[in-house]
Amino acid sequence: MMTVRRTGSSDRSSTLAGMAQTAMMLEVCAEVKPGNVDRKHDYDDTWLEHFLASAIFAGPVFDEAEVCDPDKGIGELIYDAVWATNSHSGGNTHFGAFILLIPLIKGRGIPGAFECVKQTTVDDAVFFYKAFGLTAVRMNESDDEIDVNDPESIRQLREKGMTLYDVMEYSSVCDMVAGEWINGFSLTRKAADLIKEFGHGRAAIGPAFLELLATENDTFVAKKHGAEVADQTREMAAGVLSGLRAKTASLSDSGNINADKSVSVNDVLSPEDFDIYCLDKGINPGSVADIVIAGIFVALMEGWRWDCSAAE
Repeated sequence: MMTVRRTGSSDRSSTLAGMAQTAMMLEVCAEVKPGNVDRKHDYDDTWLEHFLASAIFAGPVFDEAEVCDPDKGIGELIYDAVWATNSHSGGNTHFGAFILLIPLIKGRGIPGAFECVKQTTVDDAVFFYKAFGLTAVRMNESDDEIDVNDPESIRQLREKGMTLYDVMEYSSVCDMVAGEWINGFSLTRKAADLIKEFGHGRAAIGPAFLELLATENDTFVAKKHGAEVADQTREMAAGVLSGLRAKTASLSDSGNINADKSVSVNDVLSPEDFDIYCLDKGINPGSVADIVIAGIFVALMEGWRWDCSAAE
C-alpha cells in the first residue's frame, strides 16, 4: 500500500496557486454559461478536458507567481503559463485568465495586483508579445502599428519604451480583460461579489456569469462578430435575467391576485435556451469567462466555499 507523506500544515487548496487552479476548473465545469464549454457540451476542437488539463499544467507557473521571485516578471510568467498549456490540441483556453490571475497571485489580491501591473517593464511587454506568438489571439484587431507576429514589433516596443501596462492601456479601449489592469480590476471585484452574493457552492457561478454578461458587452464576442452582436448578446442576457426574476416573483405571488402580470413567464428565454442559441451562432463570451475565473479566485481568497450548498 502506498503511504502518502504529508509535510507542513497546509494543503494545496489553501495556497494562492491552488486557488487559481481551482478557479479555472470551477469556471469551466459551471452551468449555465451561455456559449461556453461546460460539463454538458464541448466545442468541436476544444473540450472540457482541454480546459481541465490547462488548469493542471499551469500549476507550476502559479507556484512561481506566488513565490514572487523578483527576477521573474508578470510578462515572463504569462509567457510561461501559455507555453505550459500549449501542449494539448485544444488551442488557447486561458490566455485572458492568465493576464488576470498572475498579477492577482503576485499581488495577493486586487489592491496588490493593481500596484504590480503598474510596475511592469518593457521586458514584460516583450514576453507578453512572445506569448501572443504561441496563440491565435489578438488583443486589438485594429492595431496595425505593432504586429505580434512580426519580429520587428519587439524592436518597436523597446524603441517606444512601452511597458506591459502601457500595452494594456492601449488595448483597454476594445478589450475588457486588458481594461481590468487599468480600472483596478473592477469587473473582477464585481464578479467576486456576485459569486459571494449567490452564496456558497458551485451553483453560484452560472448566475454570476449571467449577471455580468447582462451588464457588459463581451469584447471577445465583439472582435469575432462585431459590436452589434455583442450588444445584442448583452441585451438577451438581460432579458433572460428579467424572465428569471419574473418567474420567481410569479411563483412567490401565485396566490396574490394583485401580483404584477406584465411579464409573461411563458415568453421568456431560459438560460438553457440562451446557451443553445449562443452555441448555434458561435457566440462565445470568452472575456466574461476570463473575468469570472478571476472573480472566483478572489472569492476563494475571501473565504467563499465551492464544495458545499448555499445554505451551509
